[in-house]
Amino acid sequence: MQTYAGAGVDIDASDRAKQLIKKHIRSTRRPEVLSDIGFFGGSFEFKGYRDPVLVSSTDGVGTKLKIARVLGRHDTVGIDLVNHCVNDILTCGAEPLFFLDYIALGKMVPETVEAIVRGLARACREAHCALIGGETAEMPGMYAPEDYDLAGFIVGVVEKSRRIDQSRIRAGDAILALPSSGLHTNGYSLARKVFGDSAAALNKRHRELGGTVGEALLEPHRCYLNDVKPVLPRVKGLAHITGGGFEGNVPRVLPKGLGAHFEKGTWAVPPVFPLLQRRGGVADAEMYRVFNMGIGMAVFCAPEDVSRLRKAMPAASLVGEVVRQKGRTRVSID
Repeated sequence: MQTYAGAGVDIDASDRAKQLIKKHIRSTRRPEVLSDIGFFGGSFEFKGYRDPVLVSSTDGVGTKLKIARVLGRHDTVGIDLVNHCVNDILTCGAEPLFFLDYIALGKMVPETVEAIVRGLARACREAHCALIGGETAEMPGMYAPEDYDLAGFIVGVVEKSRRIDQSRIRAGDAILALPSSGLHTNGYSLARKVFGDSAAALNKRHRELGGTVGEALLEPHRCYLNDVKPVLPRVKGLAHITGGGFEGNVPRVLPKGLGAHFEKGTWAVPPVFPLLQRRGGVADAEMYRVFNMGIGMAVFCAPEDVSRLRKAMPAASLVGEVVRQKGRTRVSID
């Protein structure tokens, strides 16, 4: 007689995973959450705003998951996912309200799911964001038994009058940089090709990294909400440097006819980047087109506000300025 378990889907393991993750999800609860976990939909009471604008975003962790799988460390990829999404809506001036996740696995391993959700919950707590729901799907035949994928969905809010209006950016405005912790969640296909993704390659120690390659590559994506929130009224624009590097993200903030000039040497570049560049023989232009190169968030402001913003954000560096666009180039780095 055929059974679901015989087809590769273990309902008992799924039920055990749900029991393991309950405490992590409940730790993110906000007063506005009206539903408990396990129902068909998450309910969130929306109040306290006069003219609210909802801001949403969705993302995944990408092939960084392969490194987590090889090393058997699954408690940081959830942090990556939440922080990436929080940073994305922050570029609109929005604060997070609630988050949902989607985990698809080749084989249900409750302890792996718990580790992932533990990371999700930790990041949600730090951002005061409710982990309001999600889905865990066991999909044999779609994924190899040891593989899984992870995606997330966030909803935040900002008063309409407080939305960041990048149309106010002008030539001569300053660019401040908030530091990244490493690759964050982008460029891992190239990084894996350069370093390798076997256990031996990832456990190799490098003096300049202060640890192993795997440790450097699994360093979680930083969240910039608490850095930027106190100065949002004086911010003209925010560029989250993710996939596509500088060229793919900075122009999204700039009004037509403007470019951005970054001055090398004005910010710290994490050692994983020069090591990767040297080992892979990667050109400078390609590095800045693929990776964040040490800048996780670029903050645009008026020159007269630089001192105030740097005082409020001690980690920020003055790295460049907004310039008139010359030709088709919108980002210059030298």
